[in-house]
Amino acid sequence: MLAKLLTVFRVPELRRKIVLTVVLLAVYRLGFHITLPFINHETVGQAVNNAAAGKGGLGGLLQVVSVFSASDLQNGSVFGLGIMPYITASIVFQLLATVYPPLEQLQKEGESGRRRLNEYTRYATVVVCLLQSFFLLRTMSGGGSGQAVILPEYDGFHWLLFGTLVMTAGTVFLMWIGEQIDAYGIGNGISLLIMAGILARMPTIATKWVNGIAGNGVQIGTEFGIEKLLVMAIVFVTVIAVVVFITQGQRRIPIQSAKHVRGRRVMGGNRQWLPLRVNQSGVMPIIFSSSLLMIPFFVFTQLGQAFMGQDGGRGSWWAQGMAYLGQCFSPGQGFIYSLGYIILIYFFCYFWTAITFNPKDMAENLKDNGSFIPGYRPGGRTAAHLEQVMLRITYVGAAFLAVVAVIPTIISNTITQDFVTASFFGGTGLLIIVSVALDLVQKIDSHLVMRNYPGLLDSDK
Repeated sequence: MLAKLLTVFRVPELRRKIVLTVVLLAVYRLGFHITLPFINHETVGQAVNNAAAGKGGLGGLLQVVSVFSASDLQNGSVFGLGIMPYITASIVFQLLATVYPPLEQLQKEGESGRRRLNEYTRYATVVVCLLQSFFLLRTMSGGGSGQAVILPEYDGFHWLLFGTLVMTAGTVFLMWIGEQIDAYGIGNGISLLIMAGILARMPTIATKWVNGIAGNGVQIGTEFGIEKLLVMAIVFVTVIAVVVFITQGQRRIPIQSAKHVRGRRVMGGNRQWLPLRVNQSGVMPIIFSSSLLMIPFFVFTQLGQAFMGQDGGRGSWWAQGMAYLGQCFSPGQGFIYSLGYIILIYFFCYFWTAITFNPKDMAENLKDNGSFIPGYRPGGRTAAHLEQVMLRITYVGAAFLAVVAVIPTIISNTITQDFVTASFFGGTGLLIIVSVALDLVQKIDSHLVMRNYPGLLDSDK
C-alpha cells in the first residue's frame, strides 16, 4: 500500500491536482478563523457547551446544521454559512427539473444545458445567502429568540446589513473554491469541502479524550472508562465496515442484448448487468429529515417563550407544554425525535428515489439499444419489474440509513454525553466521509489506470 501511495505522487499531473486541492482546502479552513467583529463568542460558546452536556437548544441546532453544510455557525466567521445556500439552491433546481419542462429540457441538452443550470444555481445561491444570513444574524441579535449573541454596541441595522454582505461573499467564495477543485483538482469540490469541515472536528475531540484519560485514567465506571473506549472502538469499526458495504452494494439485474447480423458476422448477444444501488438516495434523506425536524423545534421553542410572559395558570401551562414539546424535538434528544427521524428518512428515501430513478425511461433506453431483461417483455413489463426491484432495495437502504442516523443519539444517551463525539459513529457525517473518500479513491484510481499504473483498490497478485 505504501508503494501505491508513492506511485500517486510520481504522476506529475495527478500530483499537481492533489497539491492544488490540498491548498484550496487549507484556504477554506483558514477562513473559519476570520470571525465577524460583533459576535459575542462567550455566549455562543456557552450555548455549544450546553449542547455538549446534553442540554440541546441553540448549540445543538448549530452543531446539527454545521455537520452537513460545511459551515461553522458556532464562531460567527465569514464562512459561517458554509455552502449550505448552494446545497439548498442545487436541491431546489434538481426538484424543479422533474416538474418544470424548461428545466427538464435543459438537463437533456448535455454539457451546454448543465452549464446553464449551474449558472441559474449560482444566482439562486446569492439570493438564498442574503436571506439566510440576514435572518440568522437577526435571530442571533435576539430577535424573538431570547438568546442574543451579538454585542449590544453593534446592535444596529447597518451592522446587520454589513454582516449579511460579508457572509454572502464568504459563501460565494466557497462556491468558487468548490468549482476550482472540480475543474483543476481531484474529486468533487463541494463534497470535499463538507468532508473537510467534518474532519476538522476530530482534533478537538481527540484532545478532549486525551486530556480526560490523562486526568482521570481509564478506570472502569468513569466517563473515560476502559469499557467505554472498547465499546466505542468496536462500534466505530463495525459501523464503518457496514457503511462501506451498503454504499458499494448493488442489485445487479441481468440484461441480454439482441443478436443482429452484419454481413457474415453475428453481432450482439452479450450478457451484461444493470447495477442498481442499494442506497440509491445517498445522504439526502438524512439531510432533508434533519432540516425538516428543525421546524417543530423552532416553532415550539418560540411559542414556549411567547407564553412564558403571560399571567395566570393557563399561560404557565401552555408555556410548560410548548417548552416540553420543543425539548422533545431538540436535535438528538428523546424518543419522539428519533421516531420522527426514522419516519422521515423512510419517506424521503422513497421520495428521492422516485425523483432520481425513472423506470419507464430506463426501459425505453434498453429497448432502443436492443437490450432486454430475460423473462420480461421490453416496455411496460420491464419498467414494472425495475420499479418493483427498486421498491424492495429502497426499503433495505432506508432501514440502513435509519439505523446509522440514530446511532449518534443512542451513543450520546448511553456512552458519552458529547453529541459531537457521538456524531462520528453514524449519521450524516460518517456517511459523507465514507462516500467522499470512496469517490476520491476511485477518481485517483482512474488516473493511475490510464497511465498503466496499478490502482489503489487493485489486489496484489
